[in-house]
Amino acid sequence: MPGKASATFIRISPSKARQVINLVRGQNVSESMEMLKHMNKKAAQPVYKLLQSAAANALHLSDEENPVDVDKLTVKEIYANEGPTMKRIRPRAQGRAFRIRKRTTHIHVVVGE
Repeated sequence: MPGKASATFIRISPSKARQVINLVRGQNVSESMEMLKHMNKKAAQPVYKLLQSAAANALHLSDEENPVDVDKLTVKEIYANEGPTMKRIRPRAQGRAFRIRKRTTHIHVVVGE
């Protein structure tokens, strides 16, 4: 039974999150979590928590007929979609205003054997 998890409205741009996600896709869950723990990127922490949650969900959904081995779990699907963008105004010279876009991300993970 695959374990699923999703995190929405994460305050990081989707392109920056995809840099981290592309390194994790198709890897073993325990190896990828170890890699994310030592990664120096802002998106590594939410992806780490999400993988941990998906692995826990896979364990919770297992039963006697379909046991799940945590060491054999792999990242089947992981993707980051664009969430809503918060728009802010920054004052500039001569009374003008520039727009600041604070982007958000929705990340979805599916792990399985």
